[in-house]
Amino acid sequence: MASSTTQPPPDVDVLIVGAGLSGIGMACHLTREVPDLSYAVVEARDDLGGTWDLFRYPGVRSDSDMFTLGYDFKPWASDLAIADGASIKAYIAETAAEHDVMRHISFGQRVTGASWDSMQARWTVTMEGADADGASTTSTTTCRWLQMCSGYYSYTDPHRPDFEGEDSFSGRIVHPQSWPDDLTTDDELRDLRIVVIGSGATSVTLVPSLAEGGAKVTMLQRTPTWIVPAPNRNPITTGLRRVLPEELAYRAIRKINSWRTEKLYSMSRSDPARVKDMINTEIRKSLGDHELMDPHFTPSYDPWDQRLCLAPDGDFFEAINSGRAEVVTDRIERFDATGIVLESGRRLDADVIVTATGLRLLALGGVSPVVDGERIDLSETFTYKGFMYSGIPNLGTTFGYINASWTLRADLVARYVCRLLTTMDAQGAGRAVPVVSDPDMARRPYVDDFPAGYMRRGLHSYPKQSDAAPWIASQSYSEDREHLLGPDVDVDDGVIEFSSSRHPVGA
Repeated sequence: MASSTTQPPPDVDVLIVGAGLSGIGMACHLTREVPDLSYAVVEARDDLGGTWDLFRYPGVRSDSDMFTLGYDFKPWASDLAIADGASIKAYIAETAAEHDVMRHISFGQRVTGASWDSMQARWTVTMEGADADGASTTSTTTCRWLQMCSGYYSYTDPHRPDFEGEDSFSGRIVHPQSWPDDLTTDDELRDLRIVVIGSGATSVTLVPSLAEGGAKVTMLQRTPTWIVPAPNRNPITTGLRRVLPEELAYRAIRKINSWRTEKLYSMSRSDPARVKDMINTEIRKSLGDHELMDPHFTPSYDPWDQRLCLAPDGDFFEAINSGRAEVVTDRIERFDATGIVLESGRRLDADVIVTATGLRLLALGGVSPVVDGERIDLSETFTYKGFMYSGIPNLGTTFGYINASWTLRADLVARYVCRLLTTMDAQGAGRAVPVVSDPDMARRPYVDDFPAGYMRRGLHSYPKQSDAAPWIASQSYSEDREHLLGPDVDVDDGVIEFSSSRHPVGA
């Protein structure tokens, strides 16, 4: 665990909020591409890793392949495409060490406010932390550019519905976001009856891991989810890594995998029936028992209407076939002292109930930016190229793809920010702000055509997108790569306003 709780410098060129996958990546890109700029990283937790430090439940792993979830400049040195959380955190830490990032990070610093002053051309960022004696502290840092890499969900307030009668349950109720330390080993799990509520990626990861630990596991879902069994080692990947130099092989595999992911998503939009047949064929092979297909593995929605869940090497289906796990499709009527009573009348006895009920979206880590004294409602802004906000100067954010690996976009955004900062310096500009020229521009949700529950619950707090570049949040890596890093891309595009003016924004 990192132990530094020092405060960041009083002023830097770039302040990065968050030391997870995208925050460390941003720091590395700054080091590689604009080394003359000063930067600091502030992190609310006591260690780096973000998601991969927060989640500690058994079996926690990526749901994207590491050849695209890894950084574009740092090869993933394993044939395994899906990695466990500890390995991903170690990869992030190794990357940080190789780029001398650790000395720039201040841990235990939670950002509570950010205020832009056009007269100073600086953000003032307020943080809360603690001193060596544990007493609360408040500090500020100013910066030319503020890059928010704080993720997209609340670390402290997950989505957790209340269930009738849960106070009467005599066992344990746990949420994956705050997994207890005494519920991880085989000795602690053996012979426990565990009901996992939910059927998303967390549940599909937990079920086989808990079953392997000796628990008797039931995944309770209201409706089925698309679960895709896939080998964790790809012979093409193995072959390329055997015959090509490491970096060349990594680039080739990354390109192949990103293309395959985008192709599958595109096919799911144009020919969903074909994608359904492809997935169902693999599920039937993995299950063996076709009677389980309906109602447990026949979603009512098309693939990629919600994110696909991955079962590496079919581990989820192996757990079912072993008899250590089962799927129940039903609705909860109430909890009682010994388990859950379902609307069908069936009951599920349990020693432990896991509420894998989802995330709660949180834009900018819960920070409401203030620009020249005016608090900005992000939902009233437009996204610019998927990483800036209309009317807000010198502020970038990182939000990955819903249909591909997070880091694909994080790398693109980091590289573009480096180009933007270089352009600002070349022009002597202290301010860069996207300006909407058409007040009647069409308004669409930041993410559309993706009605997942956590999106429906929280997307109202995010900026809008329109129907034409640069006011869109593309879900296509190939399009973003062309629009952000293509050879003909001009950072000074006539939409983002570069200025050395000390007048308030919009004046």
